Amino acid sequence: MKTTSLYALCLALAASVQTLCAQTLYFPPLSGNTWETVTPASLGWCDNKIDELHSYLEQKNTKAFIVLKDGKIVIERYYGTFTQDSLWYWASAGKTLTAFTVGIAQQEGHLALSDKTSDYLGQGWTVCPPAKEDLITIWHQLTMTSGLNDAVPDHYCTIDTCLQYLADAGTRWAYHNGPYTLLDGVISDATGQNLNLYFTQKVKNPTGITGAFVPMGFNNVFVSKARSMARFGLLMLNKGNWNGTQVMTDTAYYNQMITTSQNLNLSYGYLWWLNGKPTYRVPGLQINIPGPLNPSAPADMYAALGKNGQILNVVPSQGLVYVRMGDAPGVGEVPFLFNDTIWQKLNNVICTSGMSAAAAPMQELNTWPNPATGQCTFYVPLAGSAVSLLDMSGRVLFSEKNAAAGNYTLALTAYPAGIYTLRCLTADGRLFASRLVINTQ
Repeated sequence: MKTTSLYALCLALAASVQTLCAQTLYFPPLSGNTWETVTPASLGWCDNKIDELHSYLEQKNTKAFIVLKDGKIVIERYYGTFTQDSLWYWASAGKTLTAFTVGIAQQEGHLALSDKTSDYLGQGWTVCPPAKEDLITIWHQLTMTSGLNDAVPDHYCTIDTCLQYLADAGTRWAYHNGPYTLLDGVISDATGQNLNLYFTQKVKNPTGITGAFVPMGFNNVFVSKARSMARFGLLMLNKGNWNGTQVMTDTAYYNQMITTSQNLNLSYGYLWWLNGKPTYRVPGLQINIPGPLNPSAPADMYAALGKNGQILNVVPSQGLVYVRMGDAPGVGEVPFLFNDTIWQKLNNVICTSGMSAAAAPMQELNTWPNPATGQCTFYVPLAGSAVSLLDMSGRVLFSEKNAAAGNYTLALTAYPAGIYTLRCLTADGRLFASRLVINTQ
């Protein structure tokens, strides 16, 4: 057999495998509201725990919550006046849409990740010395390693005077929105189309996703219905393939998106957050925190996370996608703590799935604000409780053995920025805890 014929046969086999894999998942029609469902009971899930999950989500000002299993809807709930047709913003969860679109532009030959950003935005898009600006590539924008100073007064700012040199590109990881947002300009210049038009042609049309990027201040924020976020999660779950249509053909790029992209923050890919890594780093801190980003979630989970609790989680090993939209002030720009608590509640529902099904031995300690600066408050449920603050090594930094019931305010000025654990042991033996992020004073 000729080499060319063998190569063609391999391509055909690969295409057949992709189609077969796509057929193991359900995909809703490209238009309309039809979407097949499956009941939690039919999956062996614990129906009696669903009300507890919804109660928690409602308390946290959730507007929409969806869980897919193999593409079918298992749980879908809208809260208050929010409906299936209501629109909401993705905040930083929409960064993952941009990452996907960059991949499409690369597979079509419009750009390469190794290209200098200045090739598309022009020289002087920052106020860095020219030699330092030329170090910044598209890859650095995707991985949050531009080296630009994220401590400027407005880290969302995309004006050149806000984009200041701090370190050589690739030597420092920092969650910095300005350089990320300018990827939109890179895509537009590279493709000759504005972001919304290019995204519509390449991603929305073949998947049925609706919505648009809307200018909000310096940001372009994606706004859509909750089911559109679920559609994107399903597209990612099936490796960029929508019901047999390979939207992203660059499999190497797809894998890079959801794999550790650099050695500074092991829990970060191309604008996706990754679970199951030995350490992680959070916005505003230059330290690595031991353990996985979300210990209550499956290790292979990867996440799109946005301000006020905009969440998209994908779990390939379980065929799961979950979406949460709504308001949750105080959970931070990257709501990883909030996401973990939702997983604790969700694990109680998915009680026979092979995931961490047992209820966590510790209950959530209601703490606010979190992240905190200066002080935080938490709720002590019973008089005579013992409260304590521990560092990441488990060393007790503060304790009180006989706290009163009600709101308890703890001064934090004596403690450096970092991740801590707050605990409350009640007189009747219940243990409440939460992770607390202390920001720089």
